[in-house]
Amino acid sequence: MLIDGDPIVGKVIFAHGAGAPMDSEFMQDMAVRLAKLGLQVVRFEFPYMQTIRETGKRRPPDRMPKLLEYFTQFIDEQAMDEQPLYLAGKSMGGRAASMLLSHPAVSAGFVFGYPFHPRGKPDSLRVDHLKDLSKPLYIFQGERDPMGSLPEVTEYNLPPSVHVHWFEDGDHDIKPRKASGYTQIQHMDHIAQIIGKQLN
Repeated sequence: MLIDGDPIVGKVIFAHGAGAPMDSEFMQDMAVRLAKLGLQVVRFEFPYMQTIRETGKRRPPDRMPKLLEYFTQFIDEQAMDEQPLYLAGKSMGGRAASMLLSHPAVSAGFVFGYPFHPRGKPDSLRVDHLKDLSKPLYIFQGERDPMGSLPEVTEYNLPPSVHVHWFEDGDHDIKPRKASGYTQIQHMDHIAQIIGKQLN
């Protein structure tokens, strides 16, 4: 996806979350914002999501090793040209992206709602691999995300390569409550501004 007239500054492979496909409202809206920044946006669906689409029956995601193997195929395919390559993902897709930042073709990663732990299981952390990252990872997180809230994440002692940007009253979809005075659109526009600065 690329908005006509915008110069191409790079390519981003954008992975979906565990429960919503590549054309969910969040994925669509964010893909448009990324394209307006001059990024060629490549979206795909993991095999389990393809099965859900074909059968109409819900099923859990595959194990992470299988997801990573499939994701890596897209990185290898899209790394054939010389333009900068970025990884991005919503929730589970973002976690997978963060685990593949060491790929030599990848410049940086962007995660929308990182699942620092499963819902209701704050002690089951998914941060060990983050400590080994040498490339920049930008995480955009709602302050009240049930999979990693502001009070929780500030205790994790994340490395300098991980940049967490907080969005007031946002949930896992970075959506605030009306009483906050903010909107999800405002937050997503702000995310795009931050990403744009990293591309320049």
